[in-house]
Amino acid sequence: MATKSPQPQPSQNKGSGFQSLSSESKAKKSAEPTKKPPAKAATNKTPRSPKQPKSKPSSGIPEVVSRRMAKRMLIFCGVPTLLGLSTFPVSYFFLFQNGIELPNVAVLFASLGLFGLGVAGLSYGVVSASWDEDKPGSLLGFQEFSINFGRIIESWKEARDRDRSSQ
Repeated sequence: MATKSPQPQPSQNKGSGFQSLSSESKAKKSAEPTKKPPAKAATNKTPRSPKQPKSKPSSGIPEVVSRRMAKRMLIFCGVPTLLGLSTFPVSYFFLFQNGIELPNVAVLFASLGLFGLGVAGLSYGVVSASWDEDKPGSLLGFQEFSINFGRIIESWKEARDRDRSSQ
């Protein structure tokens, strides 16, 4: 048979609705040792002193350029995507307000085409941004696109040549 543990006696404050521990159970609780959190495992990393400045990664995208890319991606991807989403309400409006029935296939192809244009705009937004921190680039980015696309093609060729030479 299991033994019952002694229950704390209710406090004399009957109006509060909360029970407090009796002085006897408070003494027992304070006599119990407190558990310490486990010690952290030692790592091989040396802690950085607060006086050392953080060094910038040499191969990262600068903040100015990444913001420029994000703006272009928002415009070149967001506008076609919103237009693609609006094809369904527009076709509904034409049908029920003006009595013009558009073929379902035309609405479908228009929305799919605009969504595809949005996906292409995502890539174009990144590649058409000026990758030079000091140069903001042009409005549509045709010149920057040709420069940056050339850089991408060159890096693909170099990677392909490295893979061929290592085999």
